[in-house]
Amino acid sequence: MNDNTPTPPDTAAPRQPERPAEPPAPVTELPASATTARNTLATAPARIGVLIVNLGTPDSANAAGVRRYLKEFLTDPRVIENQGAVWQLVLSGIILPIRPRVKARDYRKIWNTELNESPLKTFTRSQADKLAVALAPLNPEIAVDWAMRYGNPSIASRLRELIARGCERILVIPLYPQYSAATTATVGDEVFRLLMNLRRQPAVRIAAPYYDDPVYIDALAASTKAALAELPFQPDVILASFHGMPQEYIDKGDPYYDQCVVTTRLLREQLGLDESKLMLVFQSRFGRGKWLEPATIETVKGLAKRGVKNIAVITPGFSADCLETLEEIAVENAHVFRRYGGENFFAVPCLNDSEPGMLVLRELAQRELKGWV
Repeated sequence: MNDNTPTPPDTAAPRQPERPAEPPAPVTELPASATTARNTLATAPARIGVLIVNLGTPDSANAAGVRRYLKEFLTDPRVIENQGAVWQLVLSGIILPIRPRVKARDYRKIWNTELNESPLKTFTRSQADKLAVALAPLNPEIAVDWAMRYGNPSIASRLRELIARGCERILVIPLYPQYSAATTATVGDEVFRLLMNLRRQPAVRIAAPYYDDPVYIDALAASTKAALAELPFQPDVILASFHGMPQEYIDKGDPYYDQCVVTTRLLREQLGLDESKLMLVFQSRFGRGKWLEPATIETVKGLAKRGVKNIAVITPGFSADCLETLEEIAVENAHVFRRYGGENFFAVPCLNDSEPGMLVLRELAQRELKGWV
């Protein structure tokens, strides 16, 4: 990974011809009516809970905060499968003493200073607020909350809160369209870790990946078209950049790569583009082992060297903008593209809490709640 972590894998930012180094300030409040409804729902007794979960984020944009986050993340055997002595030596002797200072600077570039949190946290909170309002007509006894797999609020704390509110059935929605053991499965691990210590367990469902869901593909296509329509240039190439993964994990049977391929193929069909115009690439390589290819940053460099002047990048595997989209793609990759001869670079915002994005979450929740509501 460029960030050496799925950085946090914040409200909808206005679309601009050039993505700034510092992201537009996110919307931090819902409309008054939605806020009132959300506050009422948050205190009412509930029988059914919905917990949306994203990857995670440091609690602060300083080296200490990033170090705590990285330590939790990189000691998860789902993320780094070989947690042996060599890895522990590298982690304790090199990564944790050095990397947090570097990444803290990157976080400060995109930090939501108004709320003193990362954009990922801001967006995920807003997604939960809006989903609660959207699901209220379906069943007034539904409570919606949000959590981070690494960092805060933790999955365990939010599950306990839902249980305390009387939720006997809980739907957990990992906000990863494409399944992988390092993302979706580790959410399940954490959920079940809490359940193992409960005498009275709620019934729990974990939502299936939605990489080929028509509503998700439609939302990606619609948001991409809308963003590109506002540009003063026409992209010669669009890159669909997904988070990378060691090739070894795929060889062991992880379906992630295949699901990324399907998402990209369906999106090409929706946008009417071929493989030369919408290219599948993988970002955020970490370490020296073989990772999924082609690499985003190498592709960006290669396109510029070949004389391509205008490109756009979409990130379909991220449900909300985060360090890897706002800094790695919109800043670092843009810099590389221009350095090697490119001219116009645009990072298409994630679905975030936009209307198309919330339609995806609402439809996903409604599908997974069947039989309960």
